[in-house]
Amino acid sequence: MADPSRYHVALYSAGRPVQHGWWGEESTARGKFRDWVGAGVAGARVLLVDEETGGTLDEWPKEG
Repeated sequence: MADPSRYHVALYSAGRPVQHGWWGEESTARGKFRDWVGAGVAGARVLLVDEETGGTLDEWPKEG
C-alpha cells in the first residue's frame, strides 16, 4: 500500500508558503505540481519532494 504522505508538493510566493499537500502516488503529485506551475501565482516557486528519500524530484523554476 502506498504511503499517503510520501510525495509532498509545495507552492511558495515571494519566499512564503502559499499551499502544500501530500500524495501517496507520484503521478498524482506530479499532476498537482503541473497545476500549480500553471496557476500564474506571482513570484511562484513549486517543489516536488519524495519524503521517503528526502530528494527533490522536480522544481519550478529550475535553479541554475
